[in-house]
Amino acid sequence: MITDGTAANSTQAATTQADDARADWEERIYRRLAGHEPAAPPTPLPAPAHVRAEPGTGHIRLTWDPVPGAAGYVIERSASDGGPPLILRHGGSDVAAVVGPPFADTGIDDNVDYRYRIGAVAGAEYPVQSWSEPAVSRTAGGGPAQTLITVDASGDAGQLSRVWQMIGSERLSQLVPGVHQTPDPQISASQIAAEFASALRIAHADLGATMVRAHAIFHDDNAVVRRDLAGQLQFDFTIVDEIYDKVLGLGLRPVVELSFMPAVLARDPDQTVFTYRGIISPPADWPEWRLLVTELAAHLVRRYGIDEVAQWAFEVWNEPNLVVFWHGSHAEYLRLYAESARAIKAVDPRLRIGGPATAAGEWVESLAALAESADLPLDFVSTHTYGNLPLDTRPALERHGVTGIPIWWTEWGVGATHFGSVHDGAMGAPFVLSGFHSAQGRLDAMAYWDISDHFEELGRPARLFHNGFGLLTIGNLRKPRYWAVHLAAHMGDHVLPAHLEGDGAATVVQGWATRHANGTIDVLIWNGTINTALLNGDPRLDRRVRLTITGLPAPVYDVRLARVDEHHSNIAAACPPDVAWPDEELWTRLRDRDHLDEALLPPVTPDDGTARFDLHLPMPGVARIRLAAGSTSGRQ
Repeated sequence: MITDGTAANSTQAATTQADDARADWEERIYRRLAGHEPAAPPTPLPAPAHVRAEPGTGHIRLTWDPVPGAAGYVIERSASDGGPPLILRHGGSDVAAVVGPPFADTGIDDNVDYRYRIGAVAGAEYPVQSWSEPAVSRTAGGGPAQTLITVDASGDAGQLSRVWQMIGSERLSQLVPGVHQTPDPQISASQIAAEFASALRIAHADLGATMVRAHAIFHDDNAVVRRDLAGQLQFDFTIVDEIYDKVLGLGLRPVVELSFMPAVLARDPDQTVFTYRGIISPPADWPEWRLLVTELAAHLVRRYGIDEVAQWAFEVWNEPNLVVFWHGSHAEYLRLYAESARAIKAVDPRLRIGGPATAAGEWVESLAALAESADLPLDFVSTHTYGNLPLDTRPALERHGVTGIPIWWTEWGVGATHFGSVHDGAMGAPFVLSGFHSAQGRLDAMAYWDISDHFEELGRPARLFHNGFGLLTIGNLRKPRYWAVHLAAHMGDHVLPAHLEGDGAATVVQGWATRHANGTIDVLIWNGTINTALLNGDPRLDRRVRLTITGLPAPVYDVRLARVDEHHSNIAAACPPDVAWPDEELWTRLRDRDHLDEALLPPVTPDDGTARFDLHLPMPGVARIRLAAGSTSGRQ
């Protein structure tokens, strides 16, 4: 772990390199590749019908009829007190569209009439083609509101889909001391490797992660390819083997992101990203790229066996729709995919290949169109979004005859901004649960980005709580977002019917209930919004929650209440804000606080199989009620 003394050893060179990388990133990150239009504009979508805007305390509830073929819906709002109409961006998400109704518009003023129009979109990059008739409402005003939740413990609402079983990660070479191009000035490579391995181990053991997706297996730090004196390519996967041996030893399988471009293959090796200078150029010679992919896949099959590697996946590049990640054209990315897919399948048809791994849900339709027209394999589709819930990509795939394949969001998180203010606090906890709940039945994996604050993209952090992407800090302290994933991961497999009504029901306040094989009942309740402008909360959105659980068969239950909010399971709150790196004494105190805040409540004797609970749930906030017949057996 880092202490004040070691942090003081930072070098000016490392700081300058990080500053340069950050300036370059911030200048290019939001720029899309020029000259690309959606592959095949779909049939125009009609405007949503029956749009309604209804008053709620601190919010306005919007509903409308779903539109067949829509991936999501854009919301336009204007206020009666002036100003032009605005498209809701939810505090800065990379995709404006929301996945569907109902939706709560938050962060708005009381005593103001708001006018809304809704437009369906066929994909994240498509415009609205027809706007709905307007609907007008204002917030309800008044004091604390109540939400009612009823759970039927004897019912059946299907099986839980554990979409969090894939986790995102910074480049896996952090597992191998001595590989890095620029050694960290604050912490040794051996320390980084040990803590990073521990973070991945925790993800597997506690969160149930089975796959890890990471950048840069072809980075030149891994020395995968060079030219001999005759100009011929020579391949060496020694470091790759060490990386994947460690990953498999931690109980995980890799999603092999085929990036970045080795310098000896790059058309323009000076085009790079991040402090570690990943090369973002297309290849100078396409057959050489295809050879590299072939050699890697063949080597992995020889080393680990086809039965093992067939359970991995190969993903082509990372966010090629952004200038900062791809110094080529849209057409050149599609060729990169085609060359890679043919190379992978030539090694063995059982190997899985997919993409487009784009930012903001884009290019899914163009890749599906390529797969259809060129008869290319597409074993899974992958894309990313931040600050929003994933849209529905199924209509775009179905328009090109692509059905039945896994849909993976290989990067997803509460915010896309490095060191953004939303990452360390409680706001992300209900956001995580909203995403996992929304994904049920329509997505196959959501890789939260990412597991650890050991993160090199724009340089090492200047302080422990720096709002890094990680679910875990440096030193592997658990943030509120971590506890949200933990609570989801420790639910039972049998989903129970849950009915919500009242102010904010199924929009601001959501509920999810399951039964374990041993009869234990878990009810997860969370209060949140995707509007990250409210990261410090909004008292108007705090709720009194009345939970009723029916169909309970046992005569008595032990009850535990776990909480995640500003004052519970929030490790950053235990660190003084003026402390950059804890000393040993503070580290000890933080370790003592690094647990899920959970309380044993008085036992409950159901009345005719029914138990009732009342609780205050702040926004943002998460609560889990766990009922176990007889004695509970420790915490999970």
